[in-house]
Amino acid sequence: MEDTTQRAGKDVTGSGGRGSEDRLTPGMRLRLAVAFVLPPRFTPDSVRYDRRYRKLDQYRFIVWFLAAPLLVYGIFVVSPFVQAFFYSMTDWTGYSSSYRFTGFENYERMWNDDKFWDATRNSLLLLVVAPVVTLALGLFFSYMLTAGGRRRSEAVAGVTGSGLYKIVYFFPQVLSLAIIAVIWARIYSPRSGALNAGLDAVGLGSWQREDWLGSSWAIWCVLIVLCWSFVGFYVVLFSAAMSSIPNEIYEAARLDGAGRSLTFFRITFPLTWETVRTGWVYMGIQALDAFALVNVMVPEHGMDVLPSYLFSKAFRDGQAGYATTIGVALFLITLVFAAVMMRIGRRDRIEM
Repeated sequence: MEDTTQRAGKDVTGSGGRGSEDRLTPGMRLRLAVAFVLPPRFTPDSVRYDRRYRKLDQYRFIVWFLAAPLLVYGIFVVSPFVQAFFYSMTDWTGYSSSYRFTGFENYERMWNDDKFWDATRNSLLLLVVAPVVTLALGLFFSYMLTAGGRRRSEAVAGVTGSGLYKIVYFFPQVLSLAIIAVIWARIYSPRSGALNAGLDAVGLGSWQREDWLGSSWAIWCVLIVLCWSFVGFYVVLFSAAMSSIPNEIYEAARLDGAGRSLTFFRITFPLTWETVRTGWVYMGIQALDAFALVNVMVPEHGMDVLPSYLFSKAFRDGQAGYATTIGVALFLITLVFAAVMMRIGRRDRIEM
């Protein structure tokens, strides 16, 4: 009985000792903090063999591994955004180092600027319509090239010459947007443009316009060029996603009597949704950044989108502070759009 009592007392004492060891003293916290920034070879043995150090060592590897990329990202990406927020509250001209802090005057001016709201409406129209049209065409063409042509020996197969079609569709991606804008500006030219000449050749002369790019049709002309220039990229992107779908799934659908439309909406589209969602965000950002097309194609004051209006205020009017305010608005629109699309487009992952 006495031995049992002594052993129990020792156990209590031992557990109490371990509990005291588990408590971090200020000195131990300091040693662990120093060990976090020191290389492992310089870590004292009194810290190296502590179980808390082993956990700390795992986080140290992750932190040091990400330190350099995060530093570069902070300097070249985050820092310009912070500077833009600061300069949006100044009257900086962009041509001198002097400026005056004005608070929210630029934001109040932007709120009452009719031209800003016209440019915003044009940008939002492109943001809504361009991804829908471009992704719909990309999905249709990629499905036809990947699974639209059936053969007796295969469950699914692309149409004849699908490899050549992919090259043709992707060709606009090789060209610069500035070159595309120049080519289409010539097509829309009222005197020697191919559009008016083509309409006249097929007996639709009443549809001709004297100024396609200087009227209310300008936004729709830019929209057509934007969709045409990017649809090839999504044809290749969606074709790669559809090619990763196992043929056994298509074979099972074919045995069940599913047609092309039912196969697309019940199999192909759900299994490529993650790619479609990513493409939607990317195309929306491209639609918001239609500066090159508008600046090259559309005559001055014909129409504006947010990037072109920002450019005119910064480099033509010398109002860099107000231009950065417009840039902040464009940044917030892009951020909200990406967040909403990633949120509403979320769905349970389909396990193969």
